[in-house]
Amino acid sequence: MTKYVIKRILFLIPIMLGVSFIVFALLYITPGDPARNALGPSAPEEAVVQLREEMGLDDPFLVQYGRYLKNIATKGDLGSSYISKLPVSQEILSRAGTTIRLAFFAILFAVLLGVPIGIISAIKQYSIFDNITMIFALIGISMPVFWLGLLLIMLFSVQLGWLPASGFSTPAQMILPSIALGAQSVSVITRMTRSSMLEVIRKDYIKTARAKGQRENVVIWRHALGNALIPIITITGIQFGQLMGGALMTEVIFSIPGIGRLMVDSIKMRDAPMVLGCVLFVAVAFAIVNLVVDLLYTFVDPRIKTKYV
Repeated sequence: MTKYVIKRILFLIPIMLGVSFIVFALLYITPGDPARNALGPSAPEEAVVQLREEMGLDDPFLVQYGRYLKNIATKGDLGSSYISKLPVSQEILSRAGTTIRLAFFAILFAVLLGVPIGIISAIKQYSIFDNITMIFALIGISMPVFWLGLLLIMLFSVQLGWLPASGFSTPAQMILPSIALGAQSVSVITRMTRSSMLEVIRKDYIKTARAKGQRENVVIWRHALGNALIPIITITGIQFGQLMGGALMTEVIFSIPGIGRLMVDSIKMRDAPMVLGCVLFVAVAFAIVNLVVDLLYTFVDPRIKTKYV
């Protein structure tokens, strides 16, 4: 198990290199001048030229990228923001907690709603409940986050005045962003749970459990769900990782000071170090979530644990 975890952590190195190179290249070829953005449109050209030299923006692409990697490898330094002049790691750490909480509450909402609905749909296959559920699941998957967020604000904040339209520091402020971000995940988890349960409840050991006189609740929740959890855990982990990166639009709409909003503002200003830091944070978080999901398999199915020993 320890060797497996170490191997997965070492796999992060090529992933980070690939992600950083692609993002660095995209920012390099994107039109705009970070030095001009930092000083403002009214700054004299001499000051802009001097700042470009200090920031090393006149160097070739490979020189800039090599210098960036060297600072990370030798100092653990992600650089400083072109705009705020603050260390990138400090800015990210100050906002990471908000993004993680937003993704966590969104996936919690998705699991608590999606798993029970998927189970009931599988038990009552082709019933009215199942058909209605699948229709709403299809709508949920097709619904853009920014559109749903705006609808929720218009209904619950503007029209009804029940919930605040911005912020993420109080329980009331957490409700609308979590629903907006987690709505698509509800649909995905519902469909996966239904599919996984339908496959399991047709197995012979489920028929045997019923033939022995086991109560239907025991058959479904202990025998069937326990053996259907692997695909559900997999899709939940993938969704949680995607929510970490997909929180971008939600944070902008609800004015949440998280990594997503920081990334949007940094892209507008062509603040390359900050954008790179945000992307690397999301990539590392996604990789860690996948590792945790793989380790959870060993607790759900002991047979898998033998592969890691």
